Amino acid sequence: MLFRQLFDAGSSTYTYLLAADNAHEAIIIDPVYEKLTFYLNLLSELNLQLKIAIDTHMHADHVTATGLLRQHTGCEIAMGKQTKAQGIDRLFDDNDVITVKGLELKALYTPGHTDDSYCLLLPDRVFTGDTLLIRSTGRVDFLNGDSYQHYTSLFQKLLTLPPATLVYPAHNYHGMTVSTIAEEQRCNPHLQVSSADEYAKIMRKPNLPLPKMIDIAVPANQKCGVDYKA
Repeated sequence: MLFRQLFDAGSSTYTYLLAADNAHEAIIIDPVYEKLTFYLNLLSELNLQLKIAIDTHMHADHVTATGLLRQHTGCEIAMGKQTKAQGIDRLFDDNDVITVKGLELKALYTPGHTDDSYCLLLPDRVFTGDTLLIRSTGRVDFLNGDSYQHYTSLFQKLLTLPPATLVYPAHNYHGMTVSTIAEEQRCNPHLQVSSADEYAKIMRKPNLPLPKMIDIAVPANQKCGVDYKA
């Protein structure tokens, strides 16, 4: 499988480019607006046709590149059916399978960080968006986040995956690129809880500033970034 983990330093966002070996049809996950030219050049270099651009949730810290990628490549935009974004070509639900030639991603509905959060599962790895981060978990204090839903998504869905499953999040602020389910279960301080109430308590972080881009990013992402001008 062709797999590329791409990084945007401005928002500390990881974007993932996937394609089956020798299939030339690609999926991109959580692309960033400012990286459009980079993505297009990489697709050309690797002789890939982008078929699907996915956002794991409504981002508040950067503007998505899905709309521009559709304009340039003809790809479909896909998001979970709970999204409030307009102009989505394909809405997926829990346990739906997203397919390009030789590659299948299973969608897992994992609300909590936002009410439209999904993770995307391959046999050996899971793209966790902001639901599960490396040594942390996503915030629950905006975009209809909910700590109790988040607890359920973490403990009843993600942590039931095979322990060796690789964890690839949408963000990291400390230079860590990959983990595993077992490693996070053992080392992630947010997961060392015995109940949903205990998890909710540790997620009540007072006086955290909102993401600096939230007032720009959310309206732009509701239109897949197509009207945004950096």
